[in-house]
Amino acid sequence: MLVKKQTLLSFIFTLFIFFSASAQSKLQTGVWRGVLKTASGKELPFNFDVETIGGHQQLVIINSAERFKVTDIKIKGDSVFIHMPLFNSEFKLKFAGKGLRGQWIKHLADKDAAMDFTAQPNTSYRFFKTAKKSNFDVSGRWAVVFDASTPQMEKLVGEFKQRGSKVTGTFLSISGDYRYLEGTVAGDRFYLSCFDGGHAYLFTAKISNAKTLGDGMYYAGLSGLDRWTAVKDANAKLPDAYSLVALKPGYKKIDFNFRDINGHKVSLSDSRFKNKVVIVQLLGSWCPNCMDETNFFVNNYYPKYHAKGVEIIGLAYERTTDFAKSQKTLQQLKNHFNISYPLLITGYTPARGDPEKSLPMLAGFKGFPTAIIIDKKGVVRKIHTGFSGPGTGVYYTQFINEFDKLTEELLRERE
Repeated sequence: MLVKKQTLLSFIFTLFIFFSASAQSKLQTGVWRGVLKTASGKELPFNFDVETIGGHQQLVIINSAERFKVTDIKIKGDSVFIHMPLFNSEFKLKFAGKGLRGQWIKHLADKDAAMDFTAQPNTSYRFFKTAKKSNFDVSGRWAVVFDASTPQMEKLVGEFKQRGSKVTGTFLSISGDYRYLEGTVAGDRFYLSCFDGGHAYLFTAKISNAKTLGDGMYYAGLSGLDRWTAVKDANAKLPDAYSLVALKPGYKKIDFNFRDINGHKVSLSDSRFKNKVVIVQLLGSWCPNCMDETNFFVNNYYPKYHAKGVEIIGLAYERTTDFAKSQKTLQQLKNHFNISYPLLITGYTPARGDPEKSLPMLAGFKGFPTAIIIDKKGVVRKIHTGFSGPGTGVYYTQFINEFDKLTEELLRERE
């Protein structure tokens, strides 16, 4: 009798394990709250939506108005593997009750950077479960200073919109923007965060009064940390993006000869680029603003002007000099955006001084992305530093209008 009872209990236990495993074979649909943990113990929250499309699950990461789709999800037993479509990063997770627990791993050139991660379903709040009353409205333009007391001091522009306690916006720098940020004002505290599969940002500050943000902290990834302050200033602006980089005296043209991702040599002297307006895009697959610029080129600019005589060449500066590794990340980039113009692997990295080594005629290179605009005679007419993406609103629209106008002027010129 005892043996039969033990057998029955064993059978029931086996059924329990089977059905428990079956219940965990999919992620629960709906909005989740994910939290990354920095090295200093700060929680960096973001939201994502789990959907089932055609029998296959996908994530949609939510940052303000942006919806970033992730389709590479694999579930094996109690483990969940999520591979980001860009930036060479992934989540390695396990089911923990109804939620998930594990790590987000970013694969760098010579090491991995891992952040602890947890997530819970049916959780749509970002920072506070119960909304807290805001004592201030931070809507408007702000003059921002990072690392004010150090040699690395950087001046930025903040653009924020607040509705109730919810805040969206971004910071703009000479190399681009911090993309879509979302957060809240709780009492006299300011919070913004963003996660895009490659970059994790958290901004906090104390609102001293209606025109001052103080004690600002900026957390980037696992261990990045900067201090910042801001003063409300409707006239705050950055330097002209066309004024920051030029050619060295005596130069009017650039030249290069690099291999594309298929190993074929490509040069500006190739017949494909003769008598064409050419945009040389300096980019990296690790660079979020480069992704926004690439999206603009692929889905807006190139379809509009290619048939009229415009060509684009992408020069990639990856975090490694290894051709095969660069080839892998750039192929992922090419597939994600469906890029039809050539992507060349320069063999140089984004490290200080490397871009100038690859193009020695450049003076004062500032950062990625950079677009070099060349006329039909092969003369460099302008160099644009950075990229203000769609998360910047009016700045993005202004850039498109100016870039279109410049292109049309160059196309009207005689060869």
